[in-house]
Amino acid sequence: MKDETFYLVREDILPEAMKKTLEVKKLIERGKVDSVAEAVQRVDLSRSAFYKYRDAVFPFHTVVKEKLITLFFHLEDRSGTLSQLLSVVANAGCNVLTIHQTIPIQGRANVTLSLNTNGMTEDINRLMVKLRRMEFVDKVEILGQGA
Repeated sequence: MKDETFYLVREDILPEAMKKTLEVKKLIERGKVDSVAEAVQRVDLSRSAFYKYRDAVFPFHTVVKEKLITLFFHLEDRSGTLSQLLSVVANAGCNVLTIHQTIPIQGRANVTLSLNTNGMTEDINRLMVKLRRMEFVDKVEILGQGA
């Protein structure tokens, strides 16, 4: 089996055949149709296109099986703050999936981190206490969590 590389792509730029393949898979998964033939007919997709893409295109939620958590921070804008924040998160065994930071305004910036907590070595509450105690953190909240 060759190495596979995966990409996260916004739905609106996917070719129509890929979108329809996802629709077919959803119909089959939910038991709304009795066969592939019925599903492809319902969404107006050729069977060959379905079979071409069925093992190559997946909804994001079916690929991501990790435990996820999204944290929101309001931080003082100081050199090295993001680095220190990421170090605490990494030392807790979390893997950073995404980082979004706003442009600092009046010495403050917002940062949102999406984390994979599968390898987490400490309790989330203990991590939150550590993050809140950092001198440059004005606020930290859990925006969401799940699998």
